[in-house]
Amino acid sequence: MIERKIVAQKKKEHQIQEMIANNVRGSGYSHTKLQRTPLGEKIIIYAARPGLVVGRKGQNITKLTKKLKNSFELENPQIEINEIENINLNARVVAGKISESLERFGTARFKGIMHKTMEEVMSAGALGIEIIISGKIPGARAKLWRVYSGYLKKCGDIAINGVDKAKIRAVIKTGVVGVKVSIMPPGIKLPDNIKLLEEKQEIIEEIKEKEPVEEKEEPNKEHEEKVKENKKIKPEEKVKKENKKTIKKPAKKNQKTPKKQVKKED
Repeated sequence: MIERKIVAQKKKEHQIQEMIANNVRGSGYSHTKLQRTPLGEKIIIYAARPGLVVGRKGQNITKLTKKLKNSFELENPQIEINEIENINLNARVVAGKISESLERFGTARFKGIMHKTMEEVMSAGALGIEIIISGKIPGARAKLWRVYSGYLKKCGDIAINGVDKAKIRAVIKTGVVGVKVSIMPPGIKLPDNIKLLEEKQEIIEEIKEKEPVEEKEEPNKEHEEKVKENKKIKPEEKVKKENKKTIKKPAKKNQKTPKKQVKKED
């Protein structure tokens, strides 16, 4: 029972996406997301030209809400529109652009259209792209034309989940033409992209011995206290200067004393 409910829900979502894609054609439609909220179901539409989806005074949105209510029995569908950042990296938008140009110009310029779109996608930063057009082009017999550039995974998990793919039909005079586009976006991690780590180089540096730092002696607290006490004591009064006294030099020892003169008596 649970499996049947899941399948029915997915089928309903796919039908809603197809109906929105048909009604919003020519606006660069990419995809839709459905979210359940307590107020009702929220439908987010991703497009390159959100102005065309809204229409004048929101006429297109009102028409879409009425169709969703009537055809899928939705109670309160809330439509929200988001703009795509990079148009050239979205496979659905690129395929829609090719189909529109084929319907407008016909099969005369299909090769130029393919090469031009391929260059635009690669210049946007994609790792690889592949464009396949199949149908009655250019003559009455059906053929397959393939254009590719860069690196593109064809098998493995990355080819299923990593590569962006899209299929669109273009209706021309000769019949229906199928357009298939697959783009490998930038920044994808590939399993075969291995980077070898460089070996660590051992760098030997000479360590210079540091000169011993002289340890400063800690000041003695007792000595400091004594110095402070001595500063507090008043200095003694200055002694008055004494007059200078002249001092006679003592006689030299070697100096001869004069002899006494003796008077002779008669």
